[in-house]
Amino acid sequence: MTDDSSVILETFMETWRSSRRLWLLGGVLLVVLLAFGAWLWSPVTVSVLVLKPRELVHSVVATATSQTQHRANAGVQIAGKVLTVHIKEGERFRQGQPLLQLDDSEARSALAAAELAVRQAEFKLRQWREVQAPTARASEQQAQANLIQTRTQLTRQQDLFRQGFIGQAALDEAMRTFQVAQAQALTAQAQRQANDDDGVEQSLAQSTLMLARTNAQAANARLSYTRLLAPFDGLVVSRHVEPGDMVQPGKTLLMLAPNGVTELVAQIDERNLSLLRLGQPAMASADAFAQQRFAAVVSAIAPGVDAQRGSVQVKLQVGAPPDYLRQDMTVSVEIEVGRQAAALAVPLEAVHESESANPWVWRITAASRLERAPVTLGLRSGAWVQLLSGVAEGQTVLATATNALREGQRVRPRPS
Repeated sequence: MTDDSSVILETFMETWRSSRRLWLLGGVLLVVLLAFGAWLWSPVTVSVLVLKPRELVHSVVATATSQTQHRANAGVQIAGKVLTVHIKEGERFRQGQPLLQLDDSEARSALAAAELAVRQAEFKLRQWREVQAPTARASEQQAQANLIQTRTQLTRQQDLFRQGFIGQAALDEAMRTFQVAQAQALTAQAQRQANDDDGVEQSLAQSTLMLARTNAQAANARLSYTRLLAPFDGLVVSRHVEPGDMVQPGKTLLMLAPNGVTELVAQIDERNLSLLRLGQPAMASADAFAQQRFAAVVSAIAPGVDAQRGSVQVKLQVGAPPDYLRQDMTVSVEIEVGRQAAALAVPLEAVHESESANPWVWRITAASRLERAPVTLGLRSGAWVQLLSGVAEGQTVLATATNALREGQRVRPRPS
């Protein structure tokens, strides 16, 4: 072959190889474009649900403690040393049962002295009745008799003086004797009046007796203060005293809970205050017995709000408390604050911007395309929320909120 022919052949072969590479590159690019288009335009499988009426219950959940309707902080009324504590924490007691005993030796001595004073006052009153009053009456009678006698003697001496048989000295002596007898008669009369019934001596004796009896009652009361008795049937919630302790009035030694109505006391966020009403039903359970739920009813809502906690105290009455429920046990309470028998609802996670003023959901059209549906939210129950407007029964919506979707996109619905 000539040189020109060789050059032409090599040029042809080079051109053919370059064209082949371009075709291969174009084919790969075409495959990529087709794959991207298929991915871009093919329907996305999404989880959906068909809206239909369902019962929806709105609940407020809180933590509470169990206790009786009221409690008593028991203590002593006098200072003293504790000898014995008759009851333990968690133990039940009956009304009038001794709970605690103080050292009562001093109080017993004081009572014995007071009772002795009573007996002395009673003896004094008896002495007045049996001795003083009769003696006073007899003394008055004797004084009156003596007065009559001296008066007669004075009259005789006056007659003899006028007749000149006696002198002035004899007459003066008779007058003095009469005056002494007169004074003695007046004294005896006063003593008799003082010893009469309702007289001074009787009143004094009776008042002394009354005072002695009052002192004895006070001493007996002080002795009773050395014992702490149960004021009602109930249970010892806590005990803060031991034998040998020196105690003072006003200090809580035992916290007592009477038998009766059991309550659950909860602190609920003030944001839920508008939802709470007296008489609302609730279900409660203790963490240790989570499967054993029991019923309760809202019985009291505090009129004020705890500013530090931002909560309001709510009390729930337990009609039939379970056997496992203990004082101050922590329980979970679910208060039913609203109920809709036939509500259109979706999972809360299906709602976009649920906390804003314009929440919305993805709705599936008849052509299996997405459209944005603004909705109005209503009752919330756990993970579900009621849709008051924007959708209708029988329509299909996405079960979850996904940001990777766009309006008008074709989807392949899959029931959730």
